[in-house]
Amino acid sequence: MRQESGRSMIEMMGVLAIMGVITVGAIAAISSAMNLQKRSTVNDEVLQMVTQVRQLFGGYDDFSNINNSTIFGAIGMSNKNPYGGTYEISVNPSNSLQFIVSVNGLSQSDCEYFITKGWEGSVGYEMSGRKQSGATGNCNNQNGKNVVQIIYGE
Repeated sequence: MRQESGRSMIEMMGVLAIMGVITVGAIAAISSAMNLQKRSTVNDEVLQMVTQVRQLFGGYDDFSNINNSTIFGAIGMSNKNPYGGTYEISVNPSNSLQFIVSVNGLSQSDCEYFITKGWEGSVGYEMSGRKQSGATGNCNNQNGKNVVQIIYGE
């Protein structure tokens, strides 16, 4: 009898199964990393917007002159967020010494994350002794339709 060398079909299927498991794990890790990057980008952009608005309106007594359609050009930023939604900046209708930053177009899980995150410098966060997040919103809409609002000012 002659000795055959090479791989059997079962060995090849085993290798393919192992490669499939590794690929699924890599995709999950990449997806998680991309989600963390989006959240970090939103945090950085909101802080940048707040800083820019405060600098622009620092000489005024209130934020009643905020106009969402022109504010992003004035602060040199896009109103698009990493989730495919938009940012909006508006005066708080109940207190012109405050302005609201809205993050639109969030999924339910991202909305819940941003509502529970501590927003440094926000009115709610600072007034609660840094125990509450400072953000509000309703996360029960369908994915891509949720909005988080953060109030800044005095």
